[in-house]
This record gives sequence, C-alpha cells and structure tokens, in this order.
Amino acid sequence: MQEFLNKTVFITGAAKGQGRGVALAFAKEGANIIAFDLGEKLAYPSYNRSCGDDLCKLKAEVEALGAQIEICAGDVRRADDIIAAVDAGIKRFGAVDVLFNNAGICAYGLSWELTEDEWDSMLDINLKGTWLVSKYVVPHMIEKRSGVIINNSSVGGLRGMNRLSHYAASKFGMIGLTKSQAIELAPYGIRVISIHPTGVDTPMNDGLAEMEGATAIEIATRSAGNLLPVPWIEVEDVANSVLFLASEKARFITGSQFVLDAGLLTR
Repeated sequence: MQEFLNKTVFITGAAKGQGRGVALAFAKEGANIIAFDLGEKLAYPSYNRSCGDDLCKLKAEVEALGAQIEICAGDVRRADDIIAAVDAGIKRFGAVDVLFNNAGICAYGLSWELTEDEWDSMLDINLKGTWLVSKYVVPHMIEKRSGVIINNSSVGGLRGMNRLSHYAASKFGMIGLTKSQAIELAPYGIRVISIHPTGVDTPMNDGLAEMEGATAIEIATRSAGNLLPVPWIEVEDVANSVLFLASEKARFITGSQFVLDAGLLTR
C-alpha cells in the first residue's frame, strides 16, 4: 500500500492495544504517525494504568520501522491538549490525511447503579472525545479537500449489552456522529466510517477480567458469543481493516458501519 508513503495518520489511544497496532501497521506502509495518548493513570476505570513510557516505547517501535512519529500526551476530553497535538503534527508533517478515533474505555456496571461520574467518564472519553478530536482535525482536511476519519465503535454500538449500558450508549452515539459527519464532509472529499469489532485481544481484556476476578479468556468467552469459534479477534485484524478503509480501495465507502464481529451479530 505505497499510497500511505509520507501520508500522516493521527491516532488517539495510540500507545496500547488497537491504537498501537494501527500505528505500527501504518508505519510499516511508510506513513507518518501522530500518536496521541493520555500517558497517565485514569481514575475510572481503575484498571487503566497508562503511563508516559507507553508512548516512548511506541516511538521507538515506529522509528525502528523507518517511519516518523510525533508523540503527544493529552486527554481527548481537553480541547487544549488536542489543539497542541494537532498543531505539533501539522507543523512537523504539514497535514493530517487519516484520523483514527480510537481512544476509549470500558467498565461494568448496572445502569441504575452507575454513578454520574462513571456515566460521564464513559460518554466523555468515548463519544465527546471522538467529536472533539475531529473538531480540530477536520478544518485541516477541509483545507486540503481530502481525508478519511475512522471511528472505532464496537459491536456494542449495534446491540444492547448487559452491565455495559453507558458503554453501549457511547458507542451507539458514535454511529450518529459518523453518519452526520459523512453527510457534512462529503462535499470536501472527506470520508467518515465507523468500525465495530467484537472483543479484541488487548490489555483492556485483562483489565475487565481483573474487575470480575476472572481470566481474560473467561471474560471473552462468556461475553462475546462469536459465531466463529474464537474468543476474540486480534489487533492485526483491526489494523488490516483500518488500512483498507483508509485506502483508495475503499474510496466510495462513507457513512457506513464496518463490522468485524466473527459472526457475533448474526446469532
């Protein structure tokens, strides 16, 4: 996919899991990476142990592949952090060609037992964060009249989920944002898509298992119910899908929901 050579990809939640996998996949194709991640521990969910070293490790991995990377620590809920990251990336690379809105959290709780802080944290990081990052990236895409925005939703954005109402609400909301922005941005040659993975083998699984006093494989098996006989999909599966959707091979895909569910939603 030489079309990504010297293109610039902005990735939120880039230091671990799906974000890291997508960053490395684009780096292998010669893309420049703007890696945005919190770089510090979150109060909620308590299992999240992000740290600044994660971004530094990603930087070393990307540069080992011969690609360039700008790392930016910040919170997707804070406009100033996002503006600083976008400005730094534009100053260094000149443009943002692809935005992968990936930053997100997940935690269990019955809808009527959630605290307001838990509800707000979930919606603010997963949904508001997606909108807020796009708010400051989109003007640069409009200026060059091209770009692709890929929002990382979930199968939880397409069905109800037991003990995950706040998570499902945030992921359903991303569909509304995706479809609306696809309409708004089509005249500028900008495509907007949401992806909907089933469970993915990332550190988030370990954190959810910790909350439940179970193993990651136990959590994945009982919560997913995939049609294909796998407890989860791999980060590489997500990365390959994002590469395809960002490419010219997907040039007429916009406003759509791209499902990577191992058949879960067919049940």
